[in-house]
Amino acid sequence: MRRIVDLSHIIKPGMVTDHRLPAPTLSDVWTREQSAPNYAPGVSFQIASIHLPQNTGTYMDTPFHRHEGTPGVWNYPIERTADLPGVVIDARAVLDQPKPAMGPELLKGADVEGAAVLFFTGWDRKWGTHDYGAGGHPFLTESAAQALVDRGAVLFGVDALNADDPMDLERPAHTILLRENVAIVENLTNLAELPATGFRFHAAPVKAQGLGSFPVRAYAVID
Repeated sequence: MRRIVDLSHIIKPGMVTDHRLPAPTLSDVWTREQSAPNYAPGVSFQIASIHLPQNTGTYMDTPFHRHEGTPGVWNYPIERTADLPGVVIDARAVLDQPKPAMGPELLKGADVEGAAVLFFTGWDRKWGTHDYGAGGHPFLTESAAQALVDRGAVLFGVDALNADDPMDLERPAHTILLRENVAIVENLTNLAELPATGFRFHAAPVKAQGLGSFPVRAYAVID
């Protein structure tokens, strides 16, 4: 039977995604009590304002995030973010290594052309703890990023904080993937619920001009 799997974390006021960035805040523009006099008896609305870094929760990086003058979330092609054939790469074994690098060998035998390629590491079990963003998370190697580009992947996703090694200031995964119009979705969750193939992936950001990244409601449709 057709099933939808939510792959996104909930954004909550005060939560921390990346320890380098401020937490989101939420405030009322109109409370229900304030809006009620404007409507018929028993009718009210809540309108709020949220302030957050663009890299909060489960979010997408588009080319503009890394490369000036390239498409951002407001004009990145929707067909490269939604209704994509999905492929899950089981990368959990890298957590047993001193340095959890995800190399091109993990792609062996996988057909990733035209696909959203999601690396399942299990790191999302640390979500909400200090350890999640404290370093040591799985990351994509430069050669793996190039392999994804060479083999025609459309999108890369991972259930960890960052596609890159936080100690590598060159940020090769972001540089290579975004230069080649391969969007990046970070902080996914629930990848354990997906099959290796046979699903469609969706993760479209809002069309906010001037931004290279923004939160998404990522989900998969399994037929």
